[in-house]
Amino acid sequence: MADSPCAKKWLPLEANPDVMNQFLWGLGVPPDEAECYDVYGLDEELLEMVPKPVLAVLFLYPLTAQSEAERVQQDSQTKVQDPTSTVYFMKQTVGNACGTIGLLHAIGNITSEIKLDEGSFLDKFFKSTARMDPMERASFLENDREMEVAHSVAASAGDTEAPVNVDTISICFMRRWKPDHLTWCTTPSSLLQDAAKVIQKMMQKNPDSMNFNVIAISKRVKAQMLHPVCLGSFTVGSLTVLASTSCSLCKFILIVVVLEQHCYELIVFTNS
Repeated sequence: MADSPCAKKWLPLEANPDVMNQFLWGLGVPPDEAECYDVYGLDEELLEMVPKPVLAVLFLYPLTAQSEAERVQQDSQTKVQDPTSTVYFMKQTVGNACGTIGLLHAIGNITSEIKLDEGSFLDKFFKSTARMDPMERASFLENDREMEVAHSVAASAGDTEAPVNVDTISICFMRRWKPDHLTWCTTPSSLLQDAAKVIQKMMQKNPDSMNFNVIAISKRVKAQMLHPVCLGSFTVGSLTVLASTSCSLCKFILIVVVLEQHCYELIVFTNS
């Protein structure tokens, strides 16, 4: 949500990993560096399904009178950020752009962990705004035509029709201190779990609402492929089954079934 009434409004960006991925990849995040994923639930089992390592977490939640009052109070207690701070933070002066602001907060604080395409929009944007304060960055974004066009294209690519006005707000959880909403500490390995605990408390304030969405931005890790190691084989009539391991990171068993001279592959993930 914008920090003050503003003349400029963008179409809201759909909280959809596919939309956000195309948006980020088109602006300079290489597809093999980072990717957005849905978080299907906050139970430990569902959190474990999210690819690791998680670099940032975006949380979309309903905009209510209570949440707006809390935001205003927190903003009044937030000091003007020193441009030399290691935390990248910006205000929002464009309506309906909270999703884009959340993504910029996420990417702006993980540039030491992912490599942006040299000379890309995001590479130039973060370099140009590195020494600005949060409001100057907001003004820079508001007047950036290239970002406005990219946002419009991405917003139009969603599965649902974009509303003129949104009644939700998004925040970004990162591994560092987060100055816009909460002060907290976390570790790289527990970021998603720690964010989930805070999100659960925020959801409890709106028990009748289903308008929540959690998206994780994870670093893409290249699997370390090994030469297959055969674990064994057996034959039943014309059916031959071969089992082998082929990845030390994913811990899966590749099962190759040979039936009537046709090969079929089945991957079974294991916990051990």
